[in-house]
Amino acid sequence: MAKKTVHLVPHTHWDREWYFNTSRSTIYLIKQVKEVLEILEENSDFSSFVLDAQTSLVEDYLEYHPEDKSRIENLVRNKRLFIGPWYTQTDQLVISQESIVRNLLYGINKAEELGHSFNVGYVPDAFGQGGNMPQIYKSFGIDTAIFWRGVADTTFEDTQFIWEGTDGSKVYSTIMRNGYHFGGEYGIPENNSKKKDYIDDFIGKLDKESNTNHVYFPYGHDQAPVRENLPELISDFNRIDSEREYKLNNPEDYFLEMLESSKNELNIFKGELTQAKHSRVHKTIFSTRADMKQLNNEIENFIVNVLEPILVVADSLGLEYPHTILEKIWKLMFENAAHDSIGGCNSDSTNRDILYRYKVAGDLATNLLEITMRTISNKIKYDNNLNIISFNPLPYNYEGVIEVEAYVPNLEYALYDINSGEEYEYVIEESQELTEYVLKQTIKIDSSKDIYIPEKVYLIKMKVYMKDLKGLGYKSLYIDSNKKNSQLNKYKIDDNQFIENSKYLIELNDDNTIDITDKSSDRIYKNQMVFINSGDDGDSYNFSPPQKDMHVKSINAERTEINVYKNPVNEKLIYSFDMRVPYDLDERANNSASKNLPVTVTIDLEKESETINFNVEIDNNILSHKLSVQFDSGIASKFSFADHLFGPIKRPTRLDEMDIWEEENWDETPISIEPMQSYVALSEESALFSVLTEGVREYEIVGEDFSTIQLTLFRTFSHMGRENLLYRPGRASGETIVETPDAQLLGKIECSFAVYINSCKGLRNVNLAKISKEYLTILPSYQNSDFLNGRMIFSQKREEKALKDNYNLLEFDSKNIGVSAIKKSENNENYLVRLYNPFFDKEVRIPKELKNNETVELDEHTNSKINNKLKHNQFCTIKIDK
Repeated sequence: MAKKTVHLVPHTHWDREWYFNTSRSTIYLIKQVKEVLEILEENSDFSSFVLDAQTSLVEDYLEYHPEDKSRIENLVRNKRLFIGPWYTQTDQLVISQESIVRNLLYGINKAEELGHSFNVGYVPDAFGQGGNMPQIYKSFGIDTAIFWRGVADTTFEDTQFIWEGTDGSKVYSTIMRNGYHFGGEYGIPENNSKKKDYIDDFIGKLDKESNTNHVYFPYGHDQAPVRENLPELISDFNRIDSEREYKLNNPEDYFLEMLESSKNELNIFKGELTQAKHSRVHKTIFSTRADMKQLNNEIENFIVNVLEPILVVADSLGLEYPHTILEKIWKLMFENAAHDSIGGCNSDSTNRDILYRYKVAGDLATNLLEITMRTISNKIKYDNNLNIISFNPLPYNYEGVIEVEAYVPNLEYALYDINSGEEYEYVIEESQELTEYVLKQTIKIDSSKDIYIPEKVYLIKMKVYMKDLKGLGYKSLYIDSNKKNSQLNKYKIDDNQFIENSKYLIELNDDNTIDITDKSSDRIYKNQMVFINSGDDGDSYNFSPPQKDMHVKSINAERTEINVYKNPVNEKLIYSFDMRVPYDLDERANNSASKNLPVTVTIDLEKESETINFNVEIDNNILSHKLSVQFDSGIASKFSFADHLFGPIKRPTRLDEMDIWEEENWDETPISIEPMQSYVALSEESALFSVLTEGVREYEIVGEDFSTIQLTLFRTFSHMGRENLLYRPGRASGETIVETPDAQLLGKIECSFAVYINSCKGLRNVNLAKISKEYLTILPSYQNSDFLNGRMIFSQKREEKALKDNYNLLEFDSKNIGVSAIKKSENNENYLVRLYNPFFDKEVRIPKELKNNETVELDEHTNSKINNKLKHNQFCTIKIDK
């Protein structure tokens, strides 16, 4: 029998921040990267080193030592220093599919610019592996993967196998079942007499688990310095151990050698990898630090759904596409998408840095959109003084309610389509008189030219019922301040406790629940929206119920206020109540409740809308607790459906391993709390009930017959790490001495979500991806008025008035397709449209308007082959000529 080859791979796993912040990490990174460069250059026997597959680490280093760029390029080009394919070591379950794709795109491009991108899906520490990662890897030309967490040996014994993604794509994989730190944390002894014991204990364990003649031995740990005499230690191993061959190697060559001899022996393991027998996956990290999760989701949706498509529209009109600014915004998001950062399992100091990066990314994105819309608006020829330009970032015609902010001379006016003259319905939601402030800011670019200056100025926010807004384009409206709106433009206060539109009737009950009638079938869903408050004895990694808990439901809360507002554009039901709850875990244990938790619910039903929009404001004044909301679908379910990377995933409502985990001594209790991208649904053949979220992407299916969707709104806790939790026995995952008062989220918390119900069609016939994307997409507008040109928004030069008052670049039928991204290529002048199959159990066709276009892989330059159909979870990227 041939000897087994032990591939010892030197590496470091580098958290850019954790209980320490990025500034501290960077100072140490500079020292250690310099040491790695010196050792690789001085010792040819030290053949390679893996810099954690993060290109950002090299960028961080070169910011302070740009003189070393040529040294790094030489080592990277010769495959001795391995960087990329990631920009940062990203999470795969909490963040969006486009964030993952762009992380690899920018990471690979930068690594290739420096000489070579590490061509392995190397993920040493993410808290679980996304089910469609094999397809994403393959589309970047990566057909191998190495990771740590997610597979139990009782489910699948092999450590070397073929991982099949949810679309059927396959990559050759190795799981580091004992962790990336296995070798480095228990370092090779210098004493020769102890090397044999080390081989027996550590190498022997890896050898036993390996199902081929090749053993992957990661040698490194967190922020690990390089072990400079590894070549000599490996020579000692080869002298001491006659049963194995040892070599210092890199993961790319490891796979080449392993697959050459064992490719046909590998078994297949399928799907999402979130089992926590050998390594914790911290399954409730999805709701840790809800404030950060909300910001991440808001900005991700804004960049992908709004900013990039409108930048494509602008580019088609002659404006420059701002690749560099977008790259800056995305890289700020990638820094926050690293597994610990987006997880929120950090010190408060680090989390404040993360929040600041979100602020910068959000500010850059919103101001880039503002100046883009403003420049387009200033190029349109008008005869009116009060113009509103409404933009559509969706690739199809939109009809529905949009929100518009404008400065108007009075609060009684009419709103018209500038092209057709059609009057639009609107309702003013907020108004504020700002005459003196606004007019003092005005700057006249040409003092000889008269401009319209109103006598009064009101800042208003209004909802407008928009018609026929063409895809990927804009429409011009104008305000006639001399005419009154022919419809009611203010809310009418109603004494009834119900609201409705063409699809739903919603009635408020005395116990703070609501009844929802689906008008298409007259089916009534009774006693919906129950808030559940429970204790949280966990930490920054895991929610865990207390040993003694007290659950409080909103059905027992005291109602404090109710208001109903109605208008042809929308109807709103707003009500408040106080939940009597325990102040802290001690009170919960004693079944005592001394505090009122004030909750205000706003239910917004817009004209013709298929979604019921909810906004919940909580004045959080209690400690270490969790707040969830429940909707009972009436659909008894063994499985839930949620969107993950490029399509829906089907998950059991109760995991089989929940019955055996204690017997098998799992590291973490298996629980059926799951992540989503934007929606969760329960479905039967002819009915569907779904909850969409703008905030925390975490749900659980509960109830005796598993018919109730429970959406987590937020949870709070006191420490970074705690020991001996019910859901995580044994050691703490984080630092027990690090208190996290910011994680108690004291003060105002806002949570937004929506419900979509179809009592006539099941999931097979409803495109929830399209419904959720519309819910998460802002259709922005810009007001073009000369009196606003000034210090308030910066003055801008005059533009040539050459653009039409209505425009659209591209439209295609999106009824049966998911749209992931619309952007400009990083490589050429083409526009790219990324589509995916939004259904679970049927193929879909590429829209006829696009079926003859060429397609490319996620790298944006390699041609791909798509036969005009997309199977389950499959995506494609289509080129559109400029």
